[in-house]
Amino acid sequence: MPDPRVPALLRAAHPLPTTAVTVLAAVLALATLSGPGRAVLVTAAVLSGQLSIGWGNDLIDAPRDRAVGRVDKPLATGELPTSTTRAACVAALVGTVVLSLACGIVAGMVHLVCVAAGWSYNLGVKATVVSFLPYAIAFGGLPLFVALVEPGATLPQWSTVVAGALLGVGAHLVNVLPDLVDDEATGVRGLAHRIGPRAATLLAVGSLTAATAVIAVGAGAVPAGVLVLVVAAVVILAGVALFGSGRAPFRAAIGIAVLDVLLLVVAR
Repeated sequence: MPDPRVPALLRAAHPLPTTAVTVLAAVLALATLSGPGRAVLVTAAVLSGQLSIGWGNDLIDAPRDRAVGRVDKPLATGELPTSTTRAACVAALVGTVVLSLACGIVAGMVHLVCVAAGWSYNLGVKATVVSFLPYAIAFGGLPLFVALVEPGATLPQWSTVVAGALLGVGAHLVNVLPDLVDDEATGVRGLAHRIGPRAATLLAVGSLTAATAVIAVGAGAVPAGVLVLVVAAVVILAGVALFGSGRAPFRAAIGIAVLDVLLLVVAR
């Protein structure tokens, strides 16, 4: 009989962002690296890191989630034991270190900085005016990590790193918008809380679309038809991010990130 804790453990890992970031890393790795073995290693390292961040977030936030009655959080409802989540989180952290360093010392350290940025968000940066910074570091550092895995690597173009950072800022803002009231009630006041939901939405959409513009300018030769299609899709998704409700803006942000990665791949 399947262990009933497994589905709850997966939900506590923040499956949407975890899957999205892992898939983005896999696409970048397959397009950038010379062998599938390296791409698999990169994907495993990123997945492990994202799992640790997701589980760590729910472990740290469990008291706040209980206080505001979050029924979608297995730790807050008691569906998932704390001990199980803690053990999974520690295992993921150990796996992250091992897998990252297996990608190469320099590349591994870059990825561990990205993961540390995610943990810094969990541990308190989320409640400060620079709550966007861990996302900018992690998203901007991801293409750098992937590039450095290749022996004799050529560093990614400036546009790729800048676009990644901009995507991170946008993803952070649209991710926190649905939870502003609950966050305020438990003392969390990040950038979005301080500037208000309307300004945060505008800044998020601006960051996401700016990322696409930076890639389009810096990526080199991209077929005009492909560029037009990507820009049109980004405009539509930006509209969803601007006017959507609930988690729709965050899903739109992920969609823009996917399109930007595809644009990078086409431009190679």
